[in-house]
Amino acid sequence: MKANQPTENPETLRHKNITNLIRGKLKFPIIFAIPFLATVYIYTLIFADLPSPTKLRLNNIPQTTKILDRQGVLLYEIYAEQNRTLIKLGELPKNLIEATVSIEDKEFYKHKGINPVGGILRAVKDTFVKKQLQGGSTITQQLVKNALLTPERTVTRKIKEIILAFWTEAIYSKEQILEMYFNQVPYGGTAWGIEAAAETYFDKKAKDLSLAEAAFLAGLPAAPTTYSPYGAHPERSKNRQKAVLNRMLEDGYIKKEDKEKAEKEKLNIRPPKTDIKAPHFVMFVREKLAELYGEQLIGQGGLKVTTTLDYKLQEFSEQTVASEVAKLSDLHVTNGAAIVIRPPTGEILAMVGSKDYFSTDSGNFNVTTSLRQPGSAIKPLNYAVGIDTRKVTAATLFLDTPTCFQVPGQKAYCPVNYDGKFHGPTQLRFSLGNSFNIPAVKMMAVNGVETVIASASAYGISSFKDPSRYGLSLTLGGGEVTMIDMAKAFGVFANTGIKRELNPILKIEDNNGKVLFKFEDPNISSDIHRELNYPSSLLIPGERVLSSETAFLISHILLDNNARQQMFGSNSQLVIPKKAVSVKTGTTDDKRDNWTIGYTPNFLTAVWVGNNDNTPMHPYLTSGITGASPIWNLIMKNLLGNQPDLWPKQPASIVGAHICTNSGKAPPVSDNNSVDRGCPTRYEYFIKGTVPTAPEVLKKTVAIDKGNNKLAYPNQTDNVEMQEKQIVSDMFGDLCLDCETEGGNPVTYVKL
Repeated sequence: MKANQPTENPETLRHKNITNLIRGKLKFPIIFAIPFLATVYIYTLIFADLPSPTKLRLNNIPQTTKILDRQGVLLYEIYAEQNRTLIKLGELPKNLIEATVSIEDKEFYKHKGINPVGGILRAVKDTFVKKQLQGGSTITQQLVKNALLTPERTVTRKIKEIILAFWTEAIYSKEQILEMYFNQVPYGGTAWGIEAAAETYFDKKAKDLSLAEAAFLAGLPAAPTTYSPYGAHPERSKNRQKAVLNRMLEDGYIKKEDKEKAEKEKLNIRPPKTDIKAPHFVMFVREKLAELYGEQLIGQGGLKVTTTLDYKLQEFSEQTVASEVAKLSDLHVTNGAAIVIRPPTGEILAMVGSKDYFSTDSGNFNVTTSLRQPGSAIKPLNYAVGIDTRKVTAATLFLDTPTCFQVPGQKAYCPVNYDGKFHGPTQLRFSLGNSFNIPAVKMMAVNGVETVIASASAYGISSFKDPSRYGLSLTLGGGEVTMIDMAKAFGVFANTGIKRELNPILKIEDNNGKVLFKFEDPNISSDIHRELNYPSSLLIPGERVLSSETAFLISHILLDNNARQQMFGSNSQLVIPKKAVSVKTGTTDDKRDNWTIGYTPNFLTAVWVGNNDNTPMHPYLTSGITGASPIWNLIMKNLLGNQPDLWPKQPASIVGAHICTNSGKAPPVSDNNSVDRGCPTRYEYFIKGTVPTAPEVLKKTVAIDKGNNKLAYPNQTDNVEMQEKQIVSDMFGDLCLDCETEGGNPVTYVKL
């Protein structure tokens, strides 16, 4: 080196050498460079931080994961017992080992760590053919994954898992691997290891487990949170047990009579610990955490999870659901549920999955995440499609008269209203407000079932998959939905047409305080009980799935107490004094589900009452006023007590006009300043460009049956006379206003 030559920075020199290597300036054959660089890359990616299987024998010190409400109130602690009881393989019952091997890894005693045919290839087939994501992991892979690796789902982690599985099989015997598996894998909650699982769920030692209990526990490690009997869907644990028993039968471990006896055996599962607040919500959050980070990290990693829940509101909602459901026992109502969200942010503020999580009759069943029929609560989504596509306006006339819809090869569908009556000509505002069924079915026929399903899916309804499964009755609640999806879909109306995904988590920190996740949103308020003005609608992130004009019109109709007065009265439980609240009820025809969903620009509450076993309620529960609405009313009053009265924001492209009360047409006199406009009128809102321009003309010359003074049937020629009558029409037929109505209106048949 020359005396005055500056010394190059080592990092600069390294980059220079790599550059020269690529350009061929160094005397190092390129043919050797590529494999060398590839080796370095693979080593850095996979082998550099690869843990040793010898660590499987070491016990890590678990740390508690805390789940908090938005103000820091501790809801639940997820932890693994530090003094876990280890157990020898020889102390375990044979049927437990067989059940585990059968359901998790039937080729366990034959492979050397991985099972290319029975595991990996089957997983590939299930993933691409059956569209079911599968891991294809052996028991050995599961052991190293849970004990040594992170839960990330990447190709790199899978390669590490396979390498460690081979390595583990080279170090340990099959019996040692099984023993470590039974002592280290999670079985849900605080149950890490089979001995803790047996004590947690059955209050007994693992050596004393029956076949039914062994099959039950053997099914849990694949997805402990999903299959937990304490989780949101306790029925999944029983279904999983049956799957284990079926696999044991197929593999020859048990006989058919053993399987049937085990399936019939009543499992005396210990009730969950009661040191938990907002249990349905906590289990919902835990399931989300398990999907993101895996069982080991949430059970032992010491996470701090700040949720969106407001425990003050949650506590009030729980008490309200429990007390109001108790009042409905004479009406054969045994359960209720509620969910409260902030539409502009998607935050879940309260979640009551049933009247009592700790009750013995499936109290931990979470109705908010379960499929139920919505009844008429689905109607606003149907009308929104018609308004958004400019097929109808809020003034469009529907004839609520006897109508049958005929589909070739099917029995005619003849809907009726829940009060058993027909209400004649009614404009869309009042058809939706009063929840008349026949106009809603006509709206569905105009829109088309496929179009409504596609739009509902865009709004957030995830359960409407195959249009061929549904008919026109979909608008009366003929398809199943979850409360969470309905809250999301109605949130679209509150959000001026923007869909927000629901979110239960504000922040996640690891045990060192490092932020792993933070929910950022300009509309978030740490204290939801202080006065909140209009959300910054321009800053609501999400997909626009509905025009702001249609969202305004639907919201305005649903808050119009006058529009629903005919069926619900002027002082129903749907009214929140001094607050403009858009609200819709829904009850299924068979009285199995009863809903109320209502919202303002800042808050939305959905309530359901019914029975977990789907048995019908008393027929008195007709419109939602008696069952769900009192609960909804109390929660909304509590929630909105300190809030300003916020009406839906009116877009500039919404205009108002006077229209004729009878027909929805334009008044014959165009001068809006005239006292006499030529017909009784009312004021209505329209999307600019859709205001009716055709003037009302009621008098028409029509064919009348002289025998009964009614409209003649189509193609009728006998006893017919042409007369001038007052006629109103909808898209499917005519109605004579001054004809004989005794005996009711004739049935209109619509061919589809």
